[in-house]
Amino acid sequence: MTENNERKLVRMTKCMKLLFGILLMACTTHVLAQAGSVAETAAHTSFAQVVALDECDPATFNAALGADFCKNVTLGAFTTLADLFSEAASGHPDPKWDFEPDVVHLNQGGVVRVVDQGGEPHTFTEVAHFGGGFITDLNGGEQTVPECSGGFANLAVARTRILQGSDSQIANLSKGKHLFQCCIHPWMRVEVDVK
Repeated sequence: MTENNERKLVRMTKCMKLLFGILLMACTTHVLAQAGSVAETAAHTSFAQVVALDECDPATFNAALGADFCKNVTLGAFTTLADLFSEAASGHPDPKWDFEPDVVHLNQGGVVRVVDQGGEPHTFTEVAHFGGGFITDLNGGEQTVPECSGGFANLAVARTRILQGSDSQIANLSKGKHLFQCCIHPWMRVEVDVK
């Protein structure tokens, strides 16, 4: 084997190891979110974590919404901005935009931590009833719920925004069922049951 071929082989091996590491990290995150889903829905706890996920395509989202809007690092499972809108309009929103788990059981006085592991911002807004968000074309025919009206000009909505890579905590929820949704992607929904 020539020296040039050996260098290529070493570079290719390093790239494969890096790719494997990234894939392993992504799979581990998904498994942990799923495992958390099972554990947190099985019994009431004093702490629960909800993970916001999405598969925004950096090229199409950033071209339309500004550089660095979408910071997704997934390995090619992207959804373009046009596809996101067309799927929502057809009444079949992209299931890769999701909060995991969908239901959380919590003891009164407990804390819900929401982590945005997607590529773009989301909101985690408490609503009286699930419905549409402030981007009409993503609502799939549902009316915008009052809590999402006005978008980020509404200070109550702006306070619930979670940027990519950040988290937020909600504490001291009263007993009963609490409904949370993303006011941007309104099919992202979670029910928090407080005992």
